[in-house]
Amino acid sequence: MKTVKQLIAAAIISLLFSVANSFAAAAPSKIVVGYATFTARIVPLWLAQEQGFFTKYGVEVEPVFIRGAPTLVAGLAAGSMQIGRTGGSAMLAAVAAGHDFKVVAAFNTRNTYDLVVRPNIKRAEDLRGKTFGITSIGGTSWMGVILWLEHLGLDEKRDNIRLQVIGDQSVQVQCMESGLCDAVAVDGVYTKVAKARGMSVMGEYSQLKSLLIGQSMVVPATMLQQRPDVAEAYLKGELEALVFSLAPKNKPVVLKTLSKWLKVDANGAEDAYLDLVRGVDRKPFASLEGLRNAQRLLQTRNPKVGEVKADSVIDNRLMKKLDDSGFIDKLYASYGIKP
Repeated sequence: MKTVKQLIAAAIISLLFSVANSFAAAAPSKIVVGYATFTARIVPLWLAQEQGFFTKYGVEVEPVFIRGAPTLVAGLAAGSMQIGRTGGSAMLAAVAAGHDFKVVAAFNTRNTYDLVVRPNIKRAEDLRGKTFGITSIGGTSWMGVILWLEHLGLDEKRDNIRLQVIGDQSVQVQCMESGLCDAVAVDGVYTKVAKARGMSVMGEYSQLKSLLIGQSMVVPATMLQQRPDVAEAYLKGELEALVFSLAPKNKPVVLKTLSKWLKVDANGAEDAYLDLVRGVDRKPFASLEGLRNAQRLLQTRNPKVGEVKADSVIDNRLMKKLDDSGFIDKLYASYGIKP
């Protein structure tokens, strides 16, 4: 039989465990989020961190830049990060390789890339035998280039077009300026930089109508099974940051953030802001049509991608839950704008 002292000690230990568990439950969950490109469509992630929206919804986020979507996906598969902010093509390749990833939200499902070329290129035929600078094979910029080639009636193999992995869009513009690349597919902010350096715009983004899966929130399926609360809290933070960024009264803050992260001047930040407004989806449901289009393009490089069941990769349940509950509409109303 336990003594009074033993009972008291047991009670104290139990109380301490209870308090510790209470603090653990109250403490924000820390997650590492990888992103692989610097574009205006990443701004909800940056803003959510800077404006404290992640903390507001109970998660502590560490954004980490990873050079190249394939490397990001490898880190996600290894568990060194919990969420990937990446394009649908890299995620499809990972699923085809046996990883169980889900697209929870897609912040842009439309082409936002202009086709920019060196000044000596005047017609589509002039691109035969030329070199395109891209971020990665199978990445979103790669898909943008392939869509432009299709639009112009060109074929990478038939027309001896080379796709050279160079780096992010700022590096691609430098590559073209130096003459090592002949053409790129870039966002408007970099289009303007390229034009100022003597390059020409052969096609504007709005000419391409095909849906895609661009910048997305990608998570391992186990996260949705084991910690759906963390995934939901993270998504809430990005959604509020998205709405915040679209509210006209917050434009000065958004411009400052864009200038800081994209390393552009005031004019460049304005262009990036336009890229943001024209490129993001107000309610970022992942598009099945967009994923299937990405699958069509990617399977030419990786036949296994064609075997992936696209509808099993998209998981819009969290988005639907937040939309059906009125959470998203209330966010827009609180910032005085319409979805």
